Amino acid sequence: MAKYNPRVLEVIRTTYLTPNMCRVTLGGEELMDFPLDQESAYIKLIFPQGEDNKPLMRTYTVSVQRDNEIDVDFALHDVEGPASTWARNTQIGDTILVGGPGPKKLINNDADWFLLIGDMTALPAITVNLAQLPDDARGYAVLEVTTEADRQALKKPENVDIHWVINAEPNAESCPLLEHTKTLTWLTGEPAVWAACEFHSMRALRQFFKVERPIEKTHLYISSYWKVDNTEDQHKIEKRNDAESAA
Repeated sequence: MAKYNPRVLEVIRTTYLTPNMCRVTLGGEELMDFPLDQESAYIKLIFPQGEDNKPLMRTYTVSVQRDNEIDVDFALHDVEGPASTWARNTQIGDTILVGGPGPKKLINNDADWFLLIGDMTALPAITVNLAQLPDDARGYAVLEVTTEADRQALKKPENVDIHWVINAEPNAESCPLLEHTKTLTWLTGEPAVWAACEFHSMRALRQFFKVERPIEKTHLYISSYWKVDNTEDQHKIEKRNDAESAA
């Protein structure tokens, strides 16, 4: 859970980065004491919901931070939840309750090469990770997006190659991220791996990095950000149960 008391932030502008990625810029007086250097940290968007007004919380990443502004990127889907629906429809001047920031999750930079893997929900965090790598870093980023038009120009070291995987309909039976990762030329030296994606894909990748390409725990971050056909609340329960069984 986010550390700081929720604050009311104002919508400054909205921009479509790609057809299925909407960026909402938030600001306002209550952002003035927001901690510095929080790109890739998570925040909680809090939506009033239902007859009893019980709030819904959805987790997102701080994509970019400027003076008294933060950008939050929303991956849009055909079946939308409250957060992506809000992102599509919000107008300049609207307000939203935001908790956080929570801890940043960055790849371990103490490695010989780097492998970042994720779908569109993880693309904001991966974008920050790529930008903070040392200039002489080498490795790969395997990124799953909905359409060819959802590719983005990303800041990265020259020797980190980006591989785009197009997957219009993610499902529980296939894992294009893993299949593409298996085709990569494994580089020499110790790798650091950062991966975040759909729940079933996460488990497939975790097994791969446990059995076929074992990675030291200190150099492996892997997480699920969502689950096919589940709400975020349902996904949280599945994620917790999975973590307990995998321990």
